[in-house]
Amino acid sequence: MEKTLEKTPAAGRVEARRLVLAGVFAALGCGATMVLQVPSPTGGYMNLGDTVVILGAWLLGPLWGAAAGGLGPAMADLLSGYAVYVPGTLVIKALMALAAALLYRALGKRGLLLCAGAAEAIMVAGYWLFDGLLAALSGGGALHLCLLGSAAGIPSNLVQAVFGAAASTLLAMALRRSGYVRKQFPGF
Repeated sequence: MEKTLEKTPAAGRVEARRLVLAGVFAALGCGATMVLQVPSPTGGYMNLGDTVVILGAWLLGPLWGAAAGGLGPAMADLLSGYAVYVPGTLVIKALMALAAALLYRALGKRGLLLCAGAAEAIMVAGYWLFDGLLAALSGGGALHLCLLGSAAGIPSNLVQAVFGAAASTLLAMALRRSGYVRKQFPGF
């Protein structure tokens, strides 16, 4: 019985650590999303949050990375007055993080830019579809016409995507040189 009691706290500490790190990355994602907001033509905004979403996914893994990646930017939308984007951001950013983490597990460190690019492709396509759906639901016409109109946001999302992919890849390369980071995140 003593051996069981000894193992339980260690497992509990690991889960508590993951929860705390996910909370930290969610807060970082919220802050990075809010620190610089450049309005886009479709009513959204470009921001720095993708960098944290992708980096968090690589460090935390698919499930915790997706949770942090979705919640942080969604909270930023809520706090910034873009409440209508909260559901879309929650799903899109969580899918970004999930894809980045799963691809990273499959490809390893040599595939960082590819992993980030795939995650950003989800962001660009996701907001294009979400903006089109919002326009259609608000009486903007048929969905196919609204999707044509929402394509106006693709260029600004591409700019954000390029920055997010490049910045997260460069940060990952720099962090990987740290012995502390390698010790704390052995899968990284």
